[in-house]
Amino acid sequence: VVAGGGRPDKPLLKAGRAYHKYAVKRNCWPKIRGVAKNPVEHPHGGGNHQHIGMPSTVAKDRPSGRKVGLIGARRTGRLRGVKKTAQDRD
Repeated sequence: VVAGGGRPDKPLLKAGRAYHKYAVKRNCWPKIRGVAKNPVEHPHGGGNHQHIGMPSTVAKDRPSGRKVGLIGARRTGRLRGVKKTAQDRD
């Protein structure tokens, strides 16, 4: 039997317990979305509605303050068309 084996089974039930749980470890709670912030705090912040307002993909060589969202995405969106194989060309 492992010590403290059933501890995560009990629900936290309220935000105060979650606050104290994460305050001991590190500053990772609460997770605030970028669109909910002001433009001086996050590149996705600001505007009259909570929307990013620009493509969420960002190149890998952008500066660290701008690298938020889909960093160095190889592709986004819907796949359109089918790749041709050697059998299809003949």
